[in-house]
Amino acid sequence: MSAPVSSAPVSTSPLSSGQLVRLVAAREISTRIRDRTFIASSVLMIVLILGVLVFQVVVNSGDDTSRVGVVGDPGQLGAAIEAQAETLDVGVEVVSLDDDAAARSAVEDEEVDAALVGGTELVVREPDAALEAVVSGAVGAVALGEVLSEAGVDPADLPQVTVTALDGDSAADTQRTVVAVVGVVVLYSLLILFAQFVAQGVVEEKASRVVELLLATMKPWQLLAGKILGLGVLGLGQIAVIAAIGIGGALAFDVVDLPGELIGTVLWLLFWFVLGYALFASLFAVAASLVSRQEDLGSVLTPASLVLVAGFIVAVQAASDPDGTLAVVTSYVPGLSPMVMPVRQAAGDVALWEVGVAVLLMVVAIALVVRLGGRVYSGALLRTSGKTKLKDALRAGRA
Repeated sequence: MSAPVSSAPVSTSPLSSGQLVRLVAAREISTRIRDRTFIASSVLMIVLILGVLVFQVVVNSGDDTSRVGVVGDPGQLGAAIEAQAETLDVGVEVVSLDDDAAARSAVEDEEVDAALVGGTELVVREPDAALEAVVSGAVGAVALGEVLSEAGVDPADLPQVTVTALDGDSAADTQRTVVAVVGVVVLYSLLILFAQFVAQGVVEEKASRVVELLLATMKPWQLLAGKILGLGVLGLGQIAVIAAIGIGGALAFDVVDLPGELIGTVLWLLFWFVLGYALFASLFAVAASLVSRQEDLGSVLTPASLVLVAGFIVAVQAASDPDGTLAVVTSYVPGLSPMVMPVRQAAGDVALWEVGVAVLLMVVAIALVVRLGGRVYSGALLRTSGKTKLKDALRAGRA
């Protein structure tokens, strides 16, 4: 007679809210990471970023150095030409030629762009004001130095002109602005994409009645939080990868000169993506809960989509006028600030308190949308027949 088999008790304790949210988030990530739209958008953005970098490399790699021939040993005159060219920010290479005939022949054969003949005659294929200014200034400087030496005057004792740039950071500001505008394009695209992912998921679950099974084991807010969290993590990961590729490519191709400030601009873009996604994903999810068909989705998403479009347009305009009234005011408006403020930060001088106010207003807006939107979401989620009016969903949510 066999002994009775004892079995361990099976735990039937319900999952905690955090575990349910994480389960929904994991489900959203695993579903969307295989989605063709997500894969195509990732590849397209990476290709566009690399394309911009390659274009910059091609544009900046052009050889703008002019060759200037000097008969005999260039000596002091050659050094003066190079010094003058550096002062005027003109690329010049000085080469030595045997005689006047060789100099004219070199110009005709396009071996050099210009040749100094007889010490005062500049032979060129076609007029070049910058090159003429370089050579004329160098010849004049050498002649003046010889006259002063004969008179017993040391040229070093003469007054020297110093240059003070009132806008010395203009080049750095331009680089940061370009990075911010490109980042806002990516930011806008990903906000639209992932907010629509959230909305499409809500409608798909309503249309297939899957939502009824899900709500049998969890509360509406847990389902909503899991969706937003899962797709938010995926979106943040995608924009972080794109940013890493962009920064790495820009540094590798020597497109930017200020890696520290470039990274700072990108980190601010990532921060504003988190805030913008939290707001728009909540808005899109709540709006999508009001309909039961994909065909009706566009009509309820239009208002929130227009806010995103308006923010993108103002952000592009703010790149050229970061201190304008429109840019300043909209950088505080929730929904517009995630795109306008990072451009203002890159292109202008934005005080830390201004950023703090914009962030605070966004957090308050997100809290209000989550609180009121959660009622709409819970009240409309199980209504699968046509469109649900907003007031009916609010009333059902309170009940």
